[in-house]
Amino acid sequence: MENEIREGYADTAARVVSVIFHPVFMPLFGMLLIFSAPTLFGFLPFNVKKILFSVVLLNNLLLPLSLLPYLKYRKYINSWTMETRKERMLPLFITTVLYAATSYIIIRYPVPLFIKTYIMGIFLISLAITAVTLWWKISIHATACGAVTAMVVVLTFKMSSYLMWPLLLVIMCSGLVLSARLRLNSHSPAEVWLGYSGGFAGLGLLMWLI
Repeated sequence: MENEIREGYADTAARVVSVIFHPVFMPLFGMLLIFSAPTLFGFLPFNVKKILFSVVLLNNLLLPLSLLPYLKYRKYINSWTMETRKERMLPLFITTVLYAATSYIIIRYPVPLFIKTYIMGIFLISLAITAVTLWWKISIHATACGAVTAMVVVLTFKMSSYLMWPLLLVIMCSGLVLSARLRLNSHSPAEVWLGYSGGFAGLGLLMWLI
């Protein structure tokens, strides 16, 4: 009985972690890290930060979430968690289109190239995930964690800043998320680790070179 209770608590904790660090939230978490880090980006005018954050919040969080009830009503998805590869295709396509729109808006806005590259990188990763999902169910949670980790690493080196605590935070959170996805049997170890590696390498390489 005690083992069953512990297992139930562990499963609940894994679900909570999966919701808190859902991929739809991760770009916003990344922007918060950029704006709060002790770098030049932390001194951007508040109005600029507010506009950038609001664009991502509206286009890439509120709008996708508002479409989920319609997709479920039309039976394009069977559950809110979208466990199967097939039912992920349309939401991923919509997400990619919305990130393309966000990239277009932010690229035209007079903000540092680092931030523009971050948003464009997320769009390209979303496009890559959509393509991969045509034949394989990669972990989007893990990919998002890898991308945010890469952003903090690149920010550390490019800005020559001491970002040990933000880096430790994203690594610890990534470990929790990857463990949660494996705990819930939502993905195989290969799907999780390739997702994390792909997100890290993809965004990290782009942001380092530009």
